Amino acid sequence: MLLIGNGYLITRTQQGLIKDGCVAIEGKTIKEVGTTSTLRQKYPEAEFIDAKQGLIMPGLVNMHNHIYSTFARGLSINGYHPQNFLDILEGQWFRLDRELTNDMTYASARVAYLDSIKNGVTTMFDHHASYGEITNSLSALSQAADELGVRTTLCYEVSDRNGADQMKAAVAENVRFIKAAAGRDDDMQHAMMGLHAAFTLSDDTLDYCREMTPDTTGFHIHIAEGISDVADSLAKYQQPIVNRLYQHNILGKKTLAGHCIHIGPHEMELLRDTDTMVVTNPESNMGNAVGTPAALRMFNDYNLLIGIGTDGYTNDLTESYKFANLIHKHHLADPNAGWTEIPEMIFGNNPKMANRYFNTKLGVLEPNAAADVIVVDYQAPTPITDSNYNSHILFGVNGRNVRDTIINGEIRMKNFEVQGIDEAKIWADAQVEAQKLWHRING
Repeated sequence: MLLIGNGYLITRTQQGLIKDGCVAIEGKTIKEVGTTSTLRQKYPEAEFIDAKQGLIMPGLVNMHNHIYSTFARGLSINGYHPQNFLDILEGQWFRLDRELTNDMTYASARVAYLDSIKNGVTTMFDHHASYGEITNSLSALSQAADELGVRTTLCYEVSDRNGADQMKAAVAENVRFIKAAAGRDDDMQHAMMGLHAAFTLSDDTLDYCREMTPDTTGFHIHIAEGISDVADSLAKYQQPIVNRLYQHNILGKKTLAGHCIHIGPHEMELLRDTDTMVVTNPESNMGNAVGTPAALRMFNDYNLLIGIGTDGYTNDLTESYKFANLIHKHHLADPNAGWTEIPEMIFGNNPKMANRYFNTKLGVLEPNAAADVIVVDYQAPTPITDSNYNSHILFGVNGRNVRDTIINGEIRMKNFEVQGIDEAKIWADAQVEAQKLWHRING
């Protein structure tokens, strides 16, 4: 038995905020929530983690990430001077993923999952590409996730950009891992069929992916991240991207549509009518200068299940919370925009989306929910109440305030110290593999 108490317990349920709250964990799930005094009296022999009047929250869920971008930090590519989004893809990301080996993938994954733990992210959906070595690359990610103990859903980015043989190898890697994940019984890893973006996928490839994907599995794809994706679909297929994907039976309840920046009302209706999930990535979109999605319209007017990811830009979702709050206010010139929608996307919708794959209830602190709990080191200068705790998180918290991270009932970080992992070796190995990658890229 493990108790985490003496803090402001944010349950994310109708029970709301419990001051001097405590959560009792037994095995892999939550047994009970209540006040610290009540639960310590009830379970006197339990191990106790003292939140020290900080915040006790459900672990965070990152719905769209690119672990393979880890080694891009600090990278300078010879001759790289992008003028638009296609230049960014072709000049940096496609060049990087063409050189990634499984050893590099594994080393970068250990860093990304470690960083997730440090930032309170207990579940991550990753979209992988490593055309330098495709086969077993998802197993390299899976091994790292198992070692660090983070829940994860993985896929490989299928694309025609490197020819038919590598496209089929990417599909085969997805199919292999879908079968491997289905054979697990721990609810810690799941799989999707990854697709890059419509402009790098022919009709034949979309049909091939659909044919090779079980009906119980959805697709993870970028949609209209750049305006060039829209132009390509209209020029080649005389229809918007979402319409095209609908015709090829790619949309659906288990499909995750990333970005969706340049889509119109009819496409939003198709996403709604097929119950397709949408995830936006504010920091990445700003960094790539690709525009601002109509996320609040999708949330309010079309009732889409829309969440927020980091797209490889960071592993800190609280940082993305800040950027999402700002970008929509700025874009709409409306100081009221996003106050309620953005936290609902991150803290409410992200777990709901993840639970279309994971069976254990995520994102809430209640009996029988996943024992994924974080403690945030935060001292409030003003009262914390049921109506304002999101504002405290928005303005007072970042990922490095996370003191303790518990995943699946296991303490993965305690008092800022990651448990059972040689953290120094992870960083040292990453340095070695990153140097190899950089040399391969620049020659």
